[in-house]
Amino acid sequence: MIVPISLLAELLQALPQLRAQIYFKSSMTALSHAMEDLVLAGSDDEPLVIASFQRERFYRQEAHRYRRIASRSSQVYVLAAPETEFKNSSECHETVAFAPEDGLSKEWHLVVLGEHYSTCLICQEKIVPIDDQDDRGPLVMDQARRFEGIWTFDREVSSKAAALLLDRIVNYRPELAEKIDRARTTYKLKTAKKTRKSATSKAAKPDKSTAKSSKIPNPKLSDAFTERLVTYLQAGQHKLLKAYAAIAAQERKERLVNLITTAMRQSLNPQEIVEVAVQELGTALSASRCLIYRCKTADVAVKIDREFLAPGASSMLDQTWLLQENQIWIDAVARQERVYIQDTAQHPLIVNTQFLEKIVKNWQIVSWLMVPVLYQGRVLGMVEMHQCRSTLAWEEDEIALVEAIATQLGAALIQAETYAHLEELNQQLEALDRTRSNLIAITGHELRTPLSTIQVCLESLNSEPDMPAQLRQIMLETALGDADRMRKLVQDFLTLSHLESGRVQWNVESLTLQECVDLALSSVRSRTVDRQLPEIIAEVSAELPLVQADGEWLVEVLSKLLDNACKFTTPQGSVTIRAKCNGSRMVEVLVADTGRGIEANSLKVVFDRFYQEEGALRRSAGGTGLGLAICKQIVAGWGGKIWVDSAGKDRGSEFHFTIPTV
Repeated sequence: MIVPISLLAELLQALPQLRAQIYFKSSMTALSHAMEDLVLAGSDDEPLVIASFQRERFYRQEAHRYRRIASRSSQVYVLAAPETEFKNSSECHETVAFAPEDGLSKEWHLVVLGEHYSTCLICQEKIVPIDDQDDRGPLVMDQARRFEGIWTFDREVSSKAAALLLDRIVNYRPELAEKIDRARTTYKLKTAKKTRKSATSKAAKPDKSTAKSSKIPNPKLSDAFTERLVTYLQAGQHKLLKAYAAIAAQERKERLVNLITTAMRQSLNPQEIVEVAVQELGTALSASRCLIYRCKTADVAVKIDREFLAPGASSMLDQTWLLQENQIWIDAVARQERVYIQDTAQHPLIVNTQFLEKIVKNWQIVSWLMVPVLYQGRVLGMVEMHQCRSTLAWEEDEIALVEAIATQLGAALIQAETYAHLEELNQQLEALDRTRSNLIAITGHELRTPLSTIQVCLESLNSEPDMPAQLRQIMLETALGDADRMRKLVQDFLTLSHLESGRVQWNVESLTLQECVDLALSSVRSRTVDRQLPEIIAEVSAELPLVQADGEWLVEVLSKLLDNACKFTTPQGSVTIRAKCNGSRMVEVLVADTGRGIEANSLKVVFDRFYQEEGALRRSAGGTGLGLAICKQIVAGWGGKIWVDSAGKDRGSEFHFTIPTV
């Protein structure tokens, strides 16, 4: 039959004058051994010894001692929860097996009653909450186990504890009732059922008759010495545990710092570094919520994209965190040091600030820690720790750990930022080198060829004054055409240079898109009178809203896109221009053709300077490769976007760009 009630609770109920104390495991082990040695070394015959162990494995460590004690007395009882072979037995001494669910499985008892002495140790394990436990390893955790209970030489207390334990033994092993009755008679014990009334204040005093008959010269002096010795052991154990805690905290700090350092060395991606830091830091400090975000001193707000979240806390991912209205953040940045508020409900800054009070209420922040991420006095980000359930203070070494991680993060982020800038610089240098190579190729082809033609024409006209008028006209038209081709090339260079340098003055006005399309179509047709164009279909409604752009540059974009579409489409094909509202206060313009098309791997580079799908020196169509780059700069100038779609080679292409409406 399982007895769930605690023996310690029964004893304190029966003797209310008793006060339980806290004992560490090492102190209890020392006391138990001293009590067992008292039996082994004493002269009393047949002392009553009752020991209760939480588990069989604890008894196995002491089994040899209880075999020796059993040789001195027949009244020895050992209780334990079985794990392997432990069972009810009377082989050496009386063993009593109880179920692991029994209340005794959380207690540790030892009671000794002799003719001239008595002592008892009745303790229940005190379970420390998980949040208060540190990851200090199995040895430290075993040393830190705490028990709450009573240790005394008082005979009445010892007799009461013995009576309660004997009642439990009869409950588990009824066949021992006769033997236990003899023990009660021998040691003058009453059954617990008959002594439920609380003892009087006299119960705390030693039995005078027992003290007189004791062989110990001065029991009170002995008790005082023993109690002082136990106090000394407890104090030593407490200091040892504090040392273990300090070592464990330092080890945890070094482990986390090393973890961040390793992450920094393995990855130069700031997001990956922050993700490792936020998860490990939140776990190590048992925080309800840990946030790490990038920010600068002048930032107005940030979007939370990295978070550690404990069960029960609400997520802040993707939330916009206002900074310049948060006085705690402002103080941390201004002072460039941590700001820690243990209890937000009592802090005057939060109580008297409506904005902070609302934040605390919305996100259930009970304790709030902010540590800036700095590098050489420059703010790179912020580490925030929130507790949402309790005001249990973070220790100074825990806050120091957060500061150490913030320092390491600052170095890691600067290193990642430097690497990113170096990568960007390398890409710019590579692009510049490609531009130089393309410029040389374009100049060699687009400038040298017309110059050569012009030179031949002029030399022919100069050397043959009697040249027929018809041939002379052909020579002049050829020279003029190539000169115009060179003029357009130089003009494209200058236009792109002005656009990229930001020196263009935009004359923004309200325009009718249909009118701009008509102007662009007229320009294209006037420049291509010498060749047959594909069919051009314009489907631009007059009902479209007015657009807001520079009219001259808008016509330039339309002209270049139409010119490109006609250039790469056969006369048997078609070019279509359409426009529609796309629902975001923008008009989307489409220029589609049925021509050559664009390969999938070229869609992202068609807007690069000097891009030529066939190569600069072997293309069938003329041009510098600057037209689409110019279009991209112009569209970006009025806040629009430009992109291209194509199903592949010889399947046509579609160029899209957007213009803001009035």
